[in-house]
Amino acid sequence: MADGALMLAPEIERETAPVWDKVKDKVTPLEWLSYAPLIAEINRLKVERGAVILAHNYMTPEIFHGVGDFVGDSLGLAKEAARSEARVIVQAGVHFMAETSKILSPDKTVLIPDLRAGCSLASSITGADVRLIKQRYPGLPVITYVNTTADVKAETDICCTSANAVQIVEWAAKEWGVDRVILIPDEYLARNVAQQTDVKIIAWAGHCEVHKRFTTDDIADMRAAWPEAEILAHPECPEEILEASDFAGSTAAMTDYVMKHRPARVVLITECSMASNIKGELPDTEFVGPCNLCPHMRRITLENIRDCLRDMKFEVTVDPEIAERARLAVQRMVDLPPPQKPARYDLVRARGHRVQVEMI
Repeated sequence: MADGALMLAPEIERETAPVWDKVKDKVTPLEWLSYAPLIAEINRLKVERGAVILAHNYMTPEIFHGVGDFVGDSLGLAKEAARSEARVIVQAGVHFMAETSKILSPDKTVLIPDLRAGCSLASSITGADVRLIKQRYPGLPVITYVNTTADVKAETDICCTSANAVQIVEWAAKEWGVDRVILIPDEYLARNVAQQTDVKIIAWAGHCEVHKRFTTDDIADMRAAWPEAEILAHPECPEEILEASDFAGSTAAMTDYVMKHRPARVVLITECSMASNIKGELPDTEFVGPCNLCPHMRRITLENIRDCLRDMKFEVTVDPEIAERARLAVQRMVDLPPPQKPARYDLVRARGHRVQVEMI
């Protein structure tokens, strides 16, 4: 770091130099003067506490590149934490992710830097809602997106992610011997999955507030401004957004696509911190487009991660009976063979496969 580094202690400058190389396009030198000492302190505290930090794809670059031991989507992070020998897990993400980590790592201490880091999608449904759904549709399998609370997972037959939702829907229909399944709580994920399968879908009107904000006007404006840019969309977006895009898939699928194809210019229709984080690995790719930030993810900062490790707060617990039932739903998904590659959504099929989704 040219000018600001002169004001950092030599040891901190040395420790954090590799991080600065990845974030310097997204972090100003002035910001770095406050970030670098915190990154160095957090990394020392991790060693003292026997801790690992799980940094979700939507964390800001200084967290994602600076202190994350495992980075990726929510389920991938929880699985890595379960495999790790760490005694303490710090969830740099939102509360349902910390619960999932606790479900898969019941003997470890799970901390979240801010208990207010929630999720609009996870809060759209409760375990009581799922019990009523099962009464209304007896005998049908309930598939729940991992972006849900532990009490919802506990009422579920099997969980899914945006990457394996089509696979899980088709597996569940075959396993239960039915031609329709319940896929909750994300309405748009359900509608986009319905365009990829012949299995009928019953859905719930839950939404991610970040992905719901994108419109086809946004796509049209980007096409006009950057006609050569490739547009990649997440399946939590409305189906018309996917139809107007060049590629659709989970955060892992989008990352995989960009890393392999290395487009000169790309638009990611998802939480915009993800573009900032991939940019750290692909300096020659230009990321453009609208920036919708998740206000819940923004609650996680270097400062409260430091405080979390220093003071061992705030611990996330799950009632053992709920955790045991929820673990069955998550484990059933984990035990299925994973897709051979990060799943993408077939947009050609989607445009010719218009299906009616039954809303609860």
